[in-house]
Amino acid sequence: MDHLNKIDRSRNMRAVKGKNSKAEIIVRKKLHKMGYRFRIHRKDLPGNPDIVLPKYNLCIFVHGCFWHRHEGCKRTSIPETNQFFWLRKFEKNIERDCVVNNSLLAQGWKVIVIWECETKQSDQLDQLIQKRIEDL
Repeated sequence: MDHLNKIDRSRNMRAVKGKNSKAEIIVRKKLHKMGYRFRIHRKDLPGNPDIVLPKYNLCIFVHGCFWHRHEGCKRTSIPETNQFFWLRKFEKNIERDCVVNNSLLAQGWKVIVIWECETKQSDQLDQLIQKRIEDL
């Protein structure tokens, strides 16, 4: 059972950001410090990628582990209440991510996903970003 009442739960859910999350800002700061220049939230591209590096034809999505179901991550829990709703929501998110990635790839863009939990290890994030860019 949910420990919050409907009003408090609603307030919590409204506070979840879709843009400029803490993880996204961490990645942007790292990229900038590494010398990459980018645009954010390009509305003319499928899925409005979080970060776009036009020079490299690269889109970066910074996904929340809970919302986008990072496999094997401890943040990928399923709420105990209203599980049918949540499972459907997570399934739709994963499907949408797949459609967006395929659309971007079809348009000639490269796509990288950085997970929220990966931004927690600041000292390793530079190497992770550089490796993912080089592996393309």
